[in-house]
Amino acid sequence: MNAEFIAALEQIETEKGISKEILFEALESALLNAYKKNFGTSSNVRVEMDKDKGEVKVFSRKSVVNKYEYDLGEGEISVEEAQERYGPNYGDGDVIEEEVTPKNFGRIAAQAARQMVIQKIKEAERDIVYEEFLNRESEIITGEVSRQGKGNVYVNLSIIGSKDITISAEAVLPPSEQIPFENYMPGARVKVYVLEVKKNNNVPQILVSRSHPGLVKRLFESEVPEIFDGVVQIKSISREAGSRTKMAVHSVDENVDPIGACVGPKGQRVKNIVDELKGEKIDIIIYSEDPKEFISASLSPSKVISVDVNEDDKSAKVVVPDDKLSLAIGKEGQNARLAAKLTGWKIDIKSESQAEL
Repeated sequence: MNAEFIAALEQIETEKGISKEILFEALESALLNAYKKNFGTSSNVRVEMDKDKGEVKVFSRKSVVNKYEYDLGEGEISVEEAQERYGPNYGDGDVIEEEVTPKNFGRIAAQAARQMVIQKIKEAERDIVYEEFLNRESEIITGEVSRQGKGNVYVNLSIIGSKDITISAEAVLPPSEQIPFENYMPGARVKVYVLEVKKNNNVPQILVSRSHPGLVKRLFESEVPEIFDGVVQIKSISREAGSRTKMAVHSVDENVDPIGACVGPKGQRVKNIVDELKGEKIDIIIYSEDPKEFISASLSPSKVISVDVNEDDKSAKVVVPDDKLSLAIGKEGQNARLAAKLTGWKIDIKSESQAEL
């Protein structure tokens, strides 16, 4: 090993964000194991590496003890022998180091160092991927579909890490997190919501979603400046991916129309999001602290005649015009179901005629 090897470690530190000090510590440990393995010793030795020149030296360490020769343990030397061999100033408790670097240790050291560096880079890269993507949980990342298998879609993700280094990883989009009937062709660019980042046998696993309500929330945050700035707040979202989403919004500024801000000029903002979601319908309603108003708005586009709430069990009885009953309930109950999820209330819908019975 030489200065070129040290320069290579510095390049690894720059390009991969792996601390050179961590590599040096691991190197010295690997070299120590290589020495003991190749020279058949378990004695107390220390490996020292010059961090500028790359030179490696091995030192034998012996503790000076006040014992008889037949009582000495491995790595110990008696006071008498220490004084005889190394000088009269050595006494009980001192440590003697002596260089024992083998002549052919450079070749063995280089091989051990190479293996260690490769292993350490893999470990460090896994740790960096885990930490960097863990910080991106609940965010949107644009990736590229790489392949499919057993129902899963695999997406290549790349981000700029905390040290301005590009971090790449493959994420899994499982069937339960896919938008029904959406095609994921290899090479296609797709925006995904980072659902969970975990480790399995020290290997980072990134789970992403296209069906999570958080995806819609993040899309609106990126598309609507008023939401990004906090003027318009998303209070709740309910979603049946690929079909319909309901979103309740509130403005902290009475001069800003929250629905208008989300829809955008000529409807362009919401259109961009609908296009990203492959035509999924989005109902945007005004949030209200008054449960009657909130529940009434949640059943949009249906009109509501009255709302009777029971605070104890958070249930509501809603009356709608006879000709709006099917609209309020929705196809296969979807509109009512999404309204219940959005508001957190159990909703029983009846037509005006049914309510009079």
